[in-house]
Amino acid sequence: MEKLIEIGSDYMPYVEFCPNGRLKMEGKIIPEDAEKTFAPWIDYIKNLFSEEVSFDINLMYFNTASSKKLMELLRHLDANNNIKKARVNWHYEEGDEDSLEVAEIFEETLLKVDFHYFEYQECE
Repeated sequence: MEKLIEIGSDYMPYVEFCPNGRLKMEGKIIPEDAEKTFAPWIDYIKNLFSEEVSFDINLMYFNTASSKKLMELLRHLDANNNIKKARVNWHYEEGDEDSLEVAEIFEETLLKVDFHYFEYQECE
């Protein structure tokens, strides 16, 4: 399995998935077709062979369709039997209660993924 990197844009996140279990997604997700956008990421997670996974998620904005697909991606992470330990580091801007609430809902539906929350201040 090779590293998966997608350079971000105004509407798409920067994504870096490494076969050693280091995963990163940051930016905004506002795709025209969420199914098509998330397909390679979900496929990567489904086929990942790494005993431990650390997934840093730092999304400034994601639409409803992306939220649903992100939940699907996390469910596949949770269901992958090749992964013994999974951690999501959820980064959110100070005062962004919506982002925190979505992450807490995600956490409640997963069995083995451990969530850690990191609040940050926007740069001025």
